[in-house]
Amino acid sequence: MTANPIPARMKGLNRAEICDQNFIEFVKDWNGHVGTKPSSADAILPGSALDAKGFIELLESQLISRHLDLMARVLRVQNKVFYTIGSSGHEGNAMVARLTRHTDPAFLHYRSGGFMAERFRKLPGMDPVMDSALSFAASAEDPASGGRHKVWGSRPLWVLPQTSTIASHLPKALGTAVAIEQARRIGHALPIPDDSIAICSFGDASSNHATAQTAFNAAAWTAYQKLPAPVLFVCEDNGIGISVKTPDGWIGRNFRDRKDLDYFHADGLDLATGYGQVQAAVEHCRRTRRPTFLHLRTTRIMGHAGTDFEIEWRPLEELCAVEATDPLLRSAAIALASGLLSKDALLALYEATRKRCFAAAEDADGRPRITTLDHVMAPLAPYTPEAVAKEAARTAPHDTRVAAFGSEDKLPEKLPPRHLAIQINNALHDLFCKYPETLLFGEDVAQKGGVYTVTKGLQKAFKGTRVFNTLLDETMILGLAQGYANLGMLPIPEIQYLAYFHNACDQIRGEAASLQFFSNNQYRNPMVVRIAGLGYQRGFGGHFHNDNSITALRDIPGLVVGCPSRGDDAAMMLRTLAALAKVDGRVTVFLEPIALYMTKDLHEAGDGQWLFPYPAQEEAMLLGEGRVYGEDAGDLVIFTYGNGVPMSLRAARSIEKKHGWKVRVVDLRWLVPLNETFIAEQAKTAKRILIVDEGRHAAGVGEGVITAIAEAGYRARPFQRVVGADTYTPLAGAAFLVLPGDDDIVAAADRLA
Repeated sequence: MTANPIPARMKGLNRAEICDQNFIEFVKDWNGHVGTKPSSADAILPGSALDAKGFIELLESQLISRHLDLMARVLRVQNKVFYTIGSSGHEGNAMVARLTRHTDPAFLHYRSGGFMAERFRKLPGMDPVMDSALSFAASAEDPASGGRHKVWGSRPLWVLPQTSTIASHLPKALGTAVAIEQARRIGHALPIPDDSIAICSFGDASSNHATAQTAFNAAAWTAYQKLPAPVLFVCEDNGIGISVKTPDGWIGRNFRDRKDLDYFHADGLDLATGYGQVQAAVEHCRRTRRPTFLHLRTTRIMGHAGTDFEIEWRPLEELCAVEATDPLLRSAAIALASGLLSKDALLALYEATRKRCFAAAEDADGRPRITTLDHVMAPLAPYTPEAVAKEAARTAPHDTRVAAFGSEDKLPEKLPPRHLAIQINNALHDLFCKYPETLLFGEDVAQKGGVYTVTKGLQKAFKGTRVFNTLLDETMILGLAQGYANLGMLPIPEIQYLAYFHNACDQIRGEAASLQFFSNNQYRNPMVVRIAGLGYQRGFGGHFHNDNSITALRDIPGLVVGCPSRGDDAAMMLRTLAALAKVDGRVTVFLEPIALYMTKDLHEAGDGQWLFPYPAQEEAMLLGEGRVYGEDAGDLVIFTYGNGVPMSLRAARSIEKKHGWKVRVVDLRWLVPLNETFIAEQAKTAKRILIVDEGRHAAGVGEGVITAIAEAGYRARPFQRVVGADTYTPLAGAAFLVLPGDDDIVAAADRLA
């Protein structure tokens, strides 16, 4: 099927106008055979799995998607629309929406206008045109994101909004599919039906991305082990990524024969043919609970976005050939050939849809937009201190604790003071007792109990359904965490070393931490991510086991990062982090200093001064609350955290002897967000200030401390920084040339003197 040649009068038009005129001319000029008009329940064409009623509704969804695109191209030049990446050519994804349920969580490609228009039918009283228009206009009344971004999303329709980062949503989609089945195993009540599936759509170019490949691999790994993972991967193959063409046949060749990733192909350009093919894939995924790959043929017309002038880099003949495959032309032919619609009726529907979209856009343009910074940031990092404090202090059932720890006498508060690793372990046991929906997972965390035995005994106490090992893939670990959190569980994923987090950083930066922002706090994925990190492992392991790059965490909007230096603080901080997750839906990170895990002594061997009692269950720590050693001392105030705390306390003794000063050591404990008020209060009474920061010279925590002090008006105080060097950490003794030490702190005090 080909469209008519483009008349000379149309050659000055842009491609959106040409595609618009192509449809109108195609309908007017159509002269094929007209069949007997089918009834609603009849097949739209002989042999099709799609009935006439379904066809006309899918056609309406296709037209809504198309006219939203056309409207955006027209109104963007009037600054009434702020997003022009369209869905034209992908309207066939409406079939996926029709054949799935509105309670099947959906993680969508940005070309999902047809899917959204069709899914809106699932609930009465919803208007896809007006909702989309509000989003295009960046209106504060946009029900998806509140005007913060053009995203496809809907809380009642279980479409979780996300950014357009390439393929970054695939791991959390798989995680959600796994979570559907995990809930049954731990007795967790799902907010969706037990036989739901997760839907994840993406483009052919995105399928090549490392993040996509890790999701495909993990899905196959899961299926290989016969663990249910009902995810429907929908690859919308239009043959091009912006301007880079996908080789013909590549997607089929790459995915058709993958074991444990069940492949289906469907024609997304032809509703009559494609419907039964999509139906087969959806039914297979729901019935077998296996990862399913639906290769959906699509095309892309009108360019990547409104700013993509394809005519400048793509031959006209090629553009015309692509535009001839427009799925709306095929839908028009089906409507006319079946006798379902006349030419006049079809054109009337086309123009009525155009009018509806433009009217909604004009209406949306008059609605309020975001005008204050507070409004922008409102959903980013919700915090209700009183509710969080109350939840953090809530205790676990006594009998549950006794069973978990083994006996009344083994309850941690009845035991002698312990070091950091044991107190974290005790606190994790308590969180599992308090929250039956808690899951802990990662590399080596189960039978082995983690590389440093921090999770020892958890699997024995709470079974493998709640404490389990994953494949060695940090991206997928964090994708799983998001999936569990999406469905109401409390995940505690472990990243074995801070250096390994950088491989998967975007799962937190681009996905997990952004969900509340882009959904206007309608969706949240609460979690406590444990990361073992920082330096001082006596030269063992080099950079990958002594990573001091904290800035990657500090730069993520909305994230909370706590870093303990001692065991009692760790227990209280974990209670607060879990409460932040449960009450406010926050994504939190617990950065555990590996070198302090087993530390017992402070000043000399055998002094036991870095062992602390386990705090009572109702004791928790306020977000931002620091610890001060030597509150009345002010000759020198040392700001530090983590490993820097015991180092600074040791150095303080030497400084006091050498200079006769009284030294105060301030443990920040919370690295994101920094408590600037607390820092300023401590600086206020300081004669001299020293910042001990094992982060790197160019980027650590110290800059934030200095800024807080300066902005509070205390910039005249003499100060020094003791920081790590701008290099990776080497092996053996050379490591101590890179990281600050006790002597460096004393030397900095000498310079201040």
